[in-house]
Amino acid sequence: MKILVVEDSRANRLLLTQYVEQFGATALTAETGEGALEVFARMKPDLVLLDVVLPDIDGFVVAQRIRAMEQLGEWTPIIFLSSLGDDANVEKGIAAGGDDYLLKPVSQIVLGAKIRAMQRLVRMRGSLLAMTRKLDSANRELVRISSSDGLTGVSNRRFFDEAIALEWRRARRHSNSIAMLMCDVDFFKLFNDTYGHQAGDDCLRKVAKAISLNTERPSDIVARYGGEEFAVVLPETTIGGALMVAEKIRQAIRELNIPHESSPDGRVTMSIGIASAAPGFDNPPDDLILAADKALYRAKREGRDRVCRADAA
Repeated sequence: MKILVVEDSRANRLLLTQYVEQFGATALTAETGEGALEVFARMKPDLVLLDVVLPDIDGFVVAQRIRAMEQLGEWTPIIFLSSLGDDANVEKGIAAGGDDYLLKPVSQIVLGAKIRAMQRLVRMRGSLLAMTRKLDSANRELVRISSSDGLTGVSNRRFFDEAIALEWRRARRHSNSIAMLMCDVDFFKLFNDTYGHQAGDDCLRKVAKAISLNTERPSDIVARYGGEEFAVVLPETTIGGALMVAEKIRQAIRELNIPHESSPDGRVTMSIGIASAAPGFDNPPDDLILAADKALYRAKREGRDRVCRADAA
């Protein structure tokens, strides 16, 4: 434990240093307020014993500046030492950031007890912070799990529903376009019937990864919409931009070269419907989803392995 002793009187400083070292701690010393701040910044002590009356700036100002120097989540106990024992000075010391206020001359027994009390508080606070970090980490993991599709690792339908509503409101607020891709693996039921469900699951994982790799912006959202169907939300994107992304995805699925004997092309392919809209005040995001879904069905009717576009009403 490192304890900073801030005292301009040489005799008092030596006595306090002796008390600190007998307690088993390392004593750091400073004679002035500015010197104390320099030592604090450089050595990061675990506790500060701070005289109120100093030759340059008083201890109250030193305490305030120490608190200002601490980063978020940091706390260093400050015990004021003073011959000024009136209620107003005690109140001023606590208001400045002090944690205790002792009158000079300080008893070694009392000082030791106060240091041990502050030490316990520091340990308890450290344990609480460690537990809070663990809880935060666990909560983040729970959120990640609850928003991810267990098979493919992309976002799940629940997350998609929340995300499209949020992005729709954001696009409306900023008068931006938002685009939607509905993607469906062609002849997937036949793929499962031919190769088995384990191969089908592996196929979906590869498809999800290929879609994600071809939606490069952090704001783009890829979700498993259901079964072999995937949805992609592209904020701030026009129909032209959506078409470019959709063609990249369609080609990427072809280049996976996953064998599919029931497909005309002999490999797994994907049909994609796209739509884009600038949200108004009376139309919901369902309009965009419906437009992309209709475009997807048209892609299916026209022969699959293609992108069809539509504008949302």
